[in-house]
Amino acid sequence: MQAFALPGARLARDHGLVRGIGTAGLAANIVNAVVGAGIFTLPATVALEAGSAAPWAYLVCGVIMAAVVVCFAAAGSRVPTSGGVYGTAEAAFGPATGFVAGVLLLMSDLLASGGIAALVADTFGSVAPAVAAGLGRALVIIALFAVLAAANLVSVRTTARLITAATAIKMLPLLFFLGLGLVSLAHPAPAGPPPAPVSLGGFGRAMILTLFALCGMETPLSASGEVRDAHSTLPRALFMAMLAVLALYVGVQLTAQHLLGTNLAHSVAPLAEAAGRMGPGPRAILLAGAFISALAWMASDVLGASRLLFAFGRDGRLPAWFGRLTAGSRVPGNAVVAYVVAGTVLAITGSFLELVVLSTLASVGIYSLSCAAAFVLQRRGVALTGPALRLPGLPVAVGVGLAGMAAMVLAARGIEVVALAGVILGSLAVFWATGQRGRRP
Repeated sequence: MQAFALPGARLARDHGLVRGIGTAGLAANIVNAVVGAGIFTLPATVALEAGSAAPWAYLVCGVIMAAVVVCFAAAGSRVPTSGGVYGTAEAAFGPATGFVAGVLLLMSDLLASGGIAALVADTFGSVAPAVAAGLGRALVIIALFAVLAAANLVSVRTTARLITAATAIKMLPLLFFLGLGLVSLAHPAPAGPPPAPVSLGGFGRAMILTLFALCGMETPLSASGEVRDAHSTLPRALFMAMLAVLALYVGVQLTAQHLLGTNLAHSVAPLAEAAGRMGPGPRAILLAGAFISALAWMASDVLGASRLLFAFGRDGRLPAWFGRLTAGSRVPGNAVVAYVVAGTVLAITGSFLELVVLSTLASVGIYSLSCAAAFVLQRRGVALTGPALRLPGLPVAVGVGLAGMAAMVLAARGIEVVALAGVILGSLAVFWATGQRGRRP
């Protein structure tokens, strides 16, 4: 089928935004969005559910996510617009489906951001009991989001450079941790309680947790309207970033298992405790790394998710106030402020675990829609800004991605699936209730 460009009116949706994000900046933003503070605690949780089979959970989930990444790259190269999956789902299936995808993405981002902020506040509280709860904890969270808002209200080029630098810095403690694993290869793992037998349900739960570890690429893609040469930059940045992330996660899990043995499953701060076997210095480095990682991840999250609010305001699904750009920096300042306020409220009122589990299930819906959208857009030959990525094997990737997402739903608890269905139905109700306000080209 002959490729065609979407109408010029659709290009105008991102009028005023500066396409200042290149391949390196976008790849760093994706790595930063995926590798959050969770990597410093997740190895213990995955080991508790899957035991010695934990690395296999990462690899199986990595195969599924590889298929999803291919779909994201194919769809994003064809419709690189602010809102990311919101725009690609709308182009493939219409505005109602696009709005559902956007709501799921926004919910996933907010829940994850609130959860990570709560984790940072709790970490502060373990060091300084005065801010462990109540007003002190709330003030820590408010200060954290205030800093993130300030960092995202400068120009997008400056924000992208800051995130790139923060990503490089936060990678250093993780690479240091992998180096400790290599140094300690000659030493056996410490003795601990016998591992529990691995059950199918436990392995499925571990895969949901590893999916959360690999989630996040959809958030930086919400800033696709500010990516330079997006039709080629998006696929390159996605492939580079996700290959690096998968290799890092498997290496961290194997290192933690080697250093802690079966004690890993019962560790509160597994990477810090594992590094502590080599001395207090390495433990301090990993604790500092967890804090820096959280800050960098949240900065990236605000950059991407605020653009989704901007897209909703631009298209009339939210008040036009959300779609306004600041006069000097040309960034969606109102959307940035609104997003950090919502994240602050969630962090103060929720906990890390309950927020991230719901965030992961929302991502299942996002990835399912993205896989299907990639297939439809390629079949129609849609191309918004230039020659798009065309993959003969895309139907296979779509099938693997959709099957993997179905498996995640089956592994979830009933109440969690009901909550996901409720969000989808609720977003459709909001769409039809605000349908008269929608402004679509």
